[in-house]
Amino acid sequence: MAAQTMRIEVEGMSCASCVGRVERALAAVPGVRDASVNLATQSASMMLDGATPAQAAEALEAAGYPAVTRRVTLQVAEMTCASCTGRVERVLTALPGVIEASVNLATLTAGVTYLAGAVTPEAMAGAVTDAGYPAATDRAQAKDEDRHAGEARILAQQVVIAGLLTLPVFALEMGSHFVPGVREMIDATIGLRTSWLIQFALVTAVLLWPGRRFFLTGIPALLKGAPEMNSLVALGTAAAWGYSVVALYLPGLLPQGAQGVYFEAAGVIVTLILLGRWLEARAKGRTGAAIRSLMGLRPRTARVERDGESVEVALEEIATGDVVQVRPGERLAVDGTVLTGGSWIDESMITGEARPVQKAVDDAVIGGTVNGTGVLRIRAGAVGADTVLAGIVRMVEEAQGAKLPIQAAADRVVRWFVPAVLVLAAATVAVWLGVGPAPALSHALVAGVSVLIVACPCAMGLATPVSVMVGTGRAAELGVLFRKGDALQSLSAVSVIAFDKTGTLTMGRPELTDFRVVAGQEEDSILTRIAALEASSEHPLASAILRAADARGLGLQHAERVEAFAGLGLSGTVGASNVLVGADRLMQREGLGLGGLEAAGTAFAAAGRSPVYAAIDGAVVAVMGIADPVKPSSRAVVAALKAQGLRVAMITGDNAATADAVARDLGIGDVVAEVMPDGKVAALAKLRRAGETLAFVGDGINDAPALAAADVGIAVGTGTDVAMETADVVLMSGDLAGVGRALEISRATLRNIRQNLFWAFAYNTALIPVAAGVLWPVTGTLLSPMLAAGAMALSSVFVVTNALRLRRVGAVVRPSTGVADSRVTAIRGEAA
Repeated sequence: MAAQTMRIEVEGMSCASCVGRVERALAAVPGVRDASVNLATQSASMMLDGATPAQAAEALEAAGYPAVTRRVTLQVAEMTCASCTGRVERVLTALPGVIEASVNLATLTAGVTYLAGAVTPEAMAGAVTDAGYPAATDRAQAKDEDRHAGEARILAQQVVIAGLLTLPVFALEMGSHFVPGVREMIDATIGLRTSWLIQFALVTAVLLWPGRRFFLTGIPALLKGAPEMNSLVALGTAAAWGYSVVALYLPGLLPQGAQGVYFEAAGVIVTLILLGRWLEARAKGRTGAAIRSLMGLRPRTARVERDGESVEVALEEIATGDVVQVRPGERLAVDGTVLTGGSWIDESMITGEARPVQKAVDDAVIGGTVNGTGVLRIRAGAVGADTVLAGIVRMVEEAQGAKLPIQAAADRVVRWFVPAVLVLAAATVAVWLGVGPAPALSHALVAGVSVLIVACPCAMGLATPVSVMVGTGRAAELGVLFRKGDALQSLSAVSVIAFDKTGTLTMGRPELTDFRVVAGQEEDSILTRIAALEASSEHPLASAILRAADARGLGLQHAERVEAFAGLGLSGTVGASNVLVGADRLMQREGLGLGGLEAAGTAFAAAGRSPVYAAIDGAVVAVMGIADPVKPSSRAVVAALKAQGLRVAMITGDNAATADAVARDLGIGDVVAEVMPDGKVAALAKLRRAGETLAFVGDGINDAPALAAADVGIAVGTGTDVAMETADVVLMSGDLAGVGRALEISRATLRNIRQNLFWAFAYNTALIPVAAGVLWPVTGTLLSPMLAAGAMALSSVFVVTNALRLRRVGAVVRPSTGVADSRVTAIRGEAA
């Protein structure tokens, strides 16, 4: 079985030590490689090379962090016998992540239990359909509630319950300490012991009801020798409650002066930590806003032409080849090609470009974009999981689940952090019992519990992933896709940016601007034969020559024995003539002199035009000047990058004179010209100085080797170029301003991560000694376990809230673009 990548959702993780434990559990499974766990998304990614999804799920279950499983019902058509049901079941169980499949012939349904994140209901339906049994998801049953929102609701209920139960306890105990007359009132009415009994009953209810989550997870983890955050909370609250129970029922076991209760500490700790988790869940829910916004761009239904009529069908029922009708102001349901009509389409939600794009017959369109004022008929080319929008969502999800190199150091610390805290808490208790002032046991309890609570490493585990989630989501909103999460970190360290010229810095649509022939030759005759040869080429320069021939009304002849020379030109036979077309290097290689045309070619190159020579029957007879206009944004982008201290370079296969002219125009100092396609990798090595990190920006088609070889490969494409497998970063539009956006987001995200990591580590480093009592000799006070719980909860909320600031990176006011702009604003509001 071939190795496969799988991503699954995991339950029960609450801190960085949980992440380490889950990773170790997966890594211990034979056949599991490259396990990576993300606390913010509550997911694990791994490579299965001999292992099965079920084995990975079993390892997680044994570790105490079960994989999230879901149940979906598929509607399956055209099943007629038990053989059909058996085949459908085998197709489903063969999918990665499917645990069990049961097919019912009577109801024509298939019930599937699967690992959440490993496979989608749409993918299951697609596999069954491909097997010959048309299937669709039952949307009512397959709908998955947002996890963070559901978690937040549950936590909110538990906070209310814990708060209502804890408030009387807090009032009884703390009121008697800080409010004059309360202690005397209690003694005169219900009595101190009755007060303690009430506190015992209420706090016991807190621990058994909303607080049981800490014990159900933390105690088994502790018994397995892998303590985590819940273990610390469980130990701390159990210690405070247990000490108080002894003081209440068996006071003789305690030294004189140490017979007090700490029920309020246990109750308040649970309440505050639940409150922190609720705030954290609410904030984490906002980190996935970009994904939900993208998903919200898909319309639920569309009008499809069926049997000569226009019928409204669900999005899941649209098939490749269907003709879809789109009215003014509507969102496109699928990717496809315009059959009839014309309109301006707002693609800003996909590409980040504010201006609508004009579309006519045969133009490609993207699902999720907004039609302007025209009426379109579109032939569906990609539906469901194959659409550009679905691809974008997958890319963003994969990037959000990535683990950056900067997190490695934090993971190494966290692995030993919780066991070290337990040792430190025990040492704190021992020191207070040994040398502490009376009542030593009470002081030891307060200090030990405070150390346990304040040291919970939640913030450490969230520091990196939440920033990555928000940063990559914000980038997607601006038309920048980080295909690989670690590119976020690599791009922030880039000091050199090398651009491909054609199609990247320039428009990529060259035009024939000059045409010179030797005396005695006829321009149209030569151009006709050149065009015949170029009709076999896909090079951008060939299209310019063909457009020029068409503009002159020249008929296209047939060329034979056409041979292409990579990076040089073409040769072939047109009629009775042997024709050679290409760069001066090709002519020189063939031993042909340029004669009087060399000066014209040099002049063309000096003006920024590419000279292309033509030879017929062994003699150079013409030179053409072909210009590829510089993109309007190129100058500003190059200037902005240089202003940031970056070294900007250009790599091109064009001749040196043309390359130098374009470089001078753009203000680029480093130029590597006349590079063959397979020589761009060597050109990158030539540009990269010792210790420098280099990014290469190309069009993602002919520049694949260079994109892969660079430290960071940035592909500049359009909405239909999403599947650029070799690039680390994809700019959805052709606007080079996306390079600046990508850099800004990368640097802002890394800065945010460093802030989070500093806060998380500095917080623990500073407060653990305080909780242990180092300030007692100076102030005579200890850190209350309640304050420790509040501080611990605040640290996680701070980290997530700080990461959410990345949602404002690159914020700009888009220029008004008419109807489409107002429409997309409404859509974004709906999606959010």
